[in-house]
Amino acid sequence: MMGNERLPGLRSDKDRSGIRGDVGSMKQQITDQLTAPETTIDVRSIPRTMRHPLIFDTFDQLAPGQFFHVVSDHDPRPLRYLFDVRYFNIFTWDYVETGPDIWRVRVGRPG
Repeated sequence: MMGNERLPGLRSDKDRSGIRGDVGSMKQQITDQLTAPETTIDVRSIPRTMRHPLIFDTFDQLAPGQFFHVVSDHDPRPLRYLFDVRYFNIFTWDYVETGPDIWRVRVGRPG
């Protein structure tokens, strides 16, 4: 790579103003999906800094008995630890798929 070429997918400082709009859009999509029979958040396609806030916002919107899936390319154990701190005894966590390439966890609010 030579000169001022940018790698695809990288944002410059002037591109960052759209990030907040992207978060709002993602939150609205998740809110809309929570009324669907099954919601899945595939974190592989979400910027790293937005993953946990989006997952926590989604959990906060769950009614008792509702759940969603989180899909990742690694064991989301650190996320589980954060759920233990933030939502002690008020969430369910069930591994549906356990790697090595894809991990799927069902996160719910007990009914």
